[in-house]
Amino acid sequence: MASPALDLNHALGQCALGDRLALRAIYDNEAPRMLGVAMRLLRRRALAEEAVHDTFLQVWRKADSFDPARGDARSWLYAILRNRALNILRGETRTDLVEDFEPMGLASDEENAETVMMRLSDTGSLKRCLERLEPSRRQAITLAYIHGLSHGELAGRLGVPLGTIKSWIRRSLISLRECMA
Repeated sequence: MASPALDLNHALGQCALGDRLALRAIYDNEAPRMLGVAMRLLRRRALAEEAVHDTFLQVWRKADSFDPARGDARSWLYAILRNRALNILRGETRTDLVEDFEPMGLASDEENAETVMMRLSDTGSLKRCLERLEPSRRQAITLAYIHGLSHGELAGRLGVPLGTIKSWIRRSLISLRECMA
């Protein structure tokens, strides 16, 4: 027996009340199609997945702003997705989604990130492990963890694709963890 169609208006109303199951139902119902739309706009799966993820974060945070009198719930969802995808294409950061997060103020903008990282390492083991990384990966790690740059900001600053930045960060952290062990 087929399950009844999801009432998106009702589900968004439930999200506004903090119902995580309603958000899950919306995600299960809409995410595959949203990913397809995002893929057509962004042409890269990693970016499309990021756009869908960010859309659902925004839906969770802003569900109470949806007004069924002003339009259809599905249109509202896809407008958020479209705006997020356009922001990604413009290279904007995710600061609107992480406004509560403030990177630690360990370094000034003028101070070289690698210099700060080396200064923070009292034992020298972190310095030794960082020196083993390729220069571009070392720079990405220090800019991310000292200056608090997001993956999107790193991609823009270093002139490499977002997926490459994510891969560099992940692999570098694994290398550092193994080296420090």
